Amino acid sequence: MPRIRVRLDALRDRSYTVEIRPGILAEVPLLLSRAEGKRRVFVITDSNVTRLYGSEFASRLAAAGCEVALLEVPAGERSKSSPTLNGLYTRLFRGGVRRDSLVIALGGGVIGDLAGYLAATVLRGVRLVQVPTTLLAQVDSSVGGKVGIDHPAGKNLIGAFHQPSAVYIDPEALLTLPEDEFRNGLAEVVKIAAARDAPFFANIERNAPRIRRENTALNAKIVETAVALKASVVEKDERETGLRRVLNLGHTIGHALESSGGFALKHGQAIAIGMAAEARIARELGLLPPPACLRLTGLLEALRLPVDPPGTINERAFMSAIALDKKSDVTGTRFVLLRRIGECAPGVPVPADLIRKTMGLVSRKSKHG
Repeated sequence: MPRIRVRLDALRDRSYTVEIRPGILAEVPLLLSRAEGKRRVFVITDSNVTRLYGSEFASRLAAAGCEVALLEVPAGERSKSSPTLNGLYTRLFRGGVRRDSLVIALGGGVIGDLAGYLAATVLRGVRLVQVPTTLLAQVDSSVGGKVGIDHPAGKNLIGAFHQPSAVYIDPEALLTLPEDEFRNGLAEVVKIAAARDAPFFANIERNAPRIRRENTALNAKIVETAVALKASVVEKDERETGLRRVLNLGHTIGHALESSGGFALKHGQAIAIGMAAEARIARELGLLPPPACLRLTGLLEALRLPVDPPGTINERAFMSAIALDKKSDVTGTRFVLLRRIGECAPGVPVPADLIRKTMGLVSRKSKHG
């Protein structure tokens, strides 16, 4: 069984293992009861996952001797919000949460971020286990400890770093994903390959026609490689002060598209459009050779991901979201841009007019502006 160790030894050992195996989801309750003991467990999930896995998962935990509460929130990005979080705090307090309790995130990226922030902040922090059930969560958000919620001003503007105690990944869970959700996760696979590993990128190019939900063996290898790449980055830069910024490739424009559009775009769709747009920006700035730009957009299209901006962008909201990006500083917004496939340049300033041009926006400045 593939096991990837994420080694984080600053101040105290917070290292953890990511276990990846088809079929492991059914074994997780027993594995957890052995590893964590028979403690009070709060399983956070959404309305879709409850039907597929949540009820049985909670029953297996109870059968293993744990005291279990299954807490469901509505599916979708809108659950990454202060009202939903406050409702979960109340349910944990009523459920007798203690410092030795365990929070389990069972679901996709929204659940991982929300449950992770809940675990990071309730009683100043309780233990967290990630059990991701979507491709996006398996290859990206379940590993690395970045947790948080959205704010009306933008995506992921409220958050913390709270590493899990363990991550359990079952590639067979991808069989129950809708097709668009599976494609959604492939955007993050392309991102980490483009940012960090040219051979992995080339491997995805070669295998693009074979990458399907039903190809569990290939998906397991893709997830394992993506997780290993992310773990290697997190180990070197847990708090995103340097190297880890490269994992934001495509996210400056992608997050702005999500928040300014009311989250009508799925995260992976927005990141795919963001990567393509930021590749064009890098090409315009002379950073990225045109053939590499074409390779990136070509792979995204081969994986049936969007590469062109939607025609309904609210320019004011979009540019405001760009300005609020977490990579901004006193000099303006800093982008992570590709130099070549497998290598990024973080912290690149990009003129607002170039952003507008790339996104097909016409400035609406007043005649007095």
